[in-house]
Amino acid sequence: MLPSPASDASDALAVIGRLIGWLDGGRGAALAVVVETWGSSPRPAGSLLAVNDKSAFAGSVSGGCVESAVVAESLALIKSGGHKILEFGIADESAWKVGLACGGRLKVFVAGATATWRETLEKLVAVRRKKRPAALIVDLEKGKPALMVEGDRKFKVGAAPEWLAAPVAEALQSDESRVVEGPKGAKRFVGVFNPPLRLLVVGAVHIAQSLARLAAETGFEVVVIDPRGAWATAERFPGVVLDKRWPKEALAVLKPDRRTAIVSLSHDPKLDDPALLAAVASNAFYIGALGSRRTQENRMKRLQAEGADTKALKRIHGPVGLDIGALTPAEIALSIMAEVVAAWRGESG
Repeated sequence: MLPSPASDASDALAVIGRLIGWLDGGRGAALAVVVETWGSSPRPAGSLLAVNDKSAFAGSVSGGCVESAVVAESLALIKSGGHKILEFGIADESAWKVGLACGGRLKVFVAGATATWRETLEKLVAVRRKKRPAALIVDLEKGKPALMVEGDRKFKVGAAPEWLAAPVAEALQSDESRVVEGPKGAKRFVGVFNPPLRLLVVGAVHIAQSLARLAAETGFEVVVIDPRGAWATAERFPGVVLDKRWPKEALAVLKPDRRTAIVSLSHDPKLDDPALLAAVASNAFYIGALGSRRTQENRMKRLQAEGADTKALKRIHGPVGLDIGALTPAEIALSIMAEVVAAWRGESG
């Protein structure tokens, strides 16, 4: 299972930031979390909605279908304290009232933002700034939060039992927020907060300009690699991280992992070939290279002559991108981004 919009850290952390800001300003607040979904539910598990005592809200738990009902319950919990689990589904009369009549079902946990919640969320934000994988743990019976951080010796902050270590590690690996059951029927929600996906683009060409924008809007952290100073400029790539080292050196430092896609666009073997050799030796989930089928065939011969494993070279998508009849740089960028997303989602495209 691969990430959903709910595990987009920028979205979730923005919601948490709003909630903390309200608390800092003296406002009462509550946090709603989608903990389980079935069927065609409009928002996946892990989606967040923050509400303050003036009915202002940030985020979404349903794309608009049940927001009004969740806001109303949140306002009540801000006044009374405590927590509550709300269920909406096609079998319920409430589903028709709130507009969730398309066959989906979802379960939403709502809690008033206590001091414990604030402390846990602030620690989560601090951990995520360091780009470390972490999980927000919610005790669904007691309504208490905790935090588990990958790589920490104790792997936890707050009341997170030891039996959660393996399920949390699995959830972080799969990038899927979920409810897990432990001894004596204990239930915990595990909300995944992984570092953002990365797209490393080799070659600061025209297509890369459009691709960088699309990837950023899709939630990817983008780095454009090109040692040619006239190409890799802030004017051509505003707001984009530019790495002006040669691709082999840059990739050795950037260390592509399972959350990294690499696309080589320079059409220059001096840049593309070293980049692709480094890419196939990495754990990158996607590798693509611009060029025609003939270009791809010649490229494979060169890389094989450099000693690259034939099986590893099959990981390279070339010609890069889904076949949508793309002609313009923007259309080609769209086809590439679509193939990257399909690869991440485990789809063929």
